Amino acid sequence: MRDALGAVQSVLVLGGSSDIGVAIAQKLARPRGASVVLAGRDAAALQAAAARVRGAGAGIVDTTAFDADDVDSHGELAQKLFAQRDYDVVVLAAGVLGDQAAAEADYREAVAVWRTNFLGCASIAMCVAQHLRRQGHGTLVVLSSVAAERVRRSNFVYGAAKAGLDGLAQGLGDSLVATGARVIVVRPGFVTTKMTQGRESVPFSSTPQAVADAVDNAIRRGSEIVWVPASLRLVMAVLRHVPRVVFRRLPL
Repeated sequence: MRDALGAVQSVLVLGGSSDIGVAIAQKLARPRGASVVLAGRDAAALQAAAARVRGAGAGIVDTTAFDADDVDSHGELAQKLFAQRDYDVVVLAAGVLGDQAAAEADYREAVAVWRTNFLGCASIAMCVAQHLRRQGHGTLVVLSSVAAERVRRSNFVYGAAKAGLDGLAQGLGDSLVATGARVIVVRPGFVTTKMTQGRESVPFSSTPQAVADAVDNAIRRGSEIVWVPASLRLVMAVLRHVPRVVFRRLPL
């Protein structure tokens, strides 16, 4: 459990080699040298990520295999991880960006994005929530996206998956009320990472470090939904109500 000063003592990152996941682990682990487990598909990338997290001041940093697409393995994986320790924070940072043009040309490309970003993430989130409920404390941080708030023509395949995950995470958070566990939904705009490398930056862009700072603040304040940057909340409050006939003509 978190210590007397509220600092996190144990962190699990699903999608543990992602830039955002690593940044969050570094931020949360630093104050008290928290124990961290990084879970992902690429063993070499996980080892590199673990070195970065140790360098930021974490205590014990372990790695383990996790494949968001292999939903049949999720129950056993969650059981194994939670048998080893309680977790103060579980970060769900797995995901793929995909290629919108390729997805429109071949439905299988779209299905691959949906399988990872919605089905896979929803599956492991449900497994994790069961264990957080049983341990009676802990926060599940779900990396959603501003794309989930209103799906845009330019990336509707990705946006649709994130919209599904966003809704699932909100409902999951409601189901955990009064259990001691909770869910934080994080909606970043464009984040400059290796996943977005080569893509042109857009207004309201941010960094993994900015997302990590926002998550840290949300945990401390008890927030349920976080926008990064915070100004996106106001932007989307307007765009959410733009008539569809107008919205589809916007350069978004």
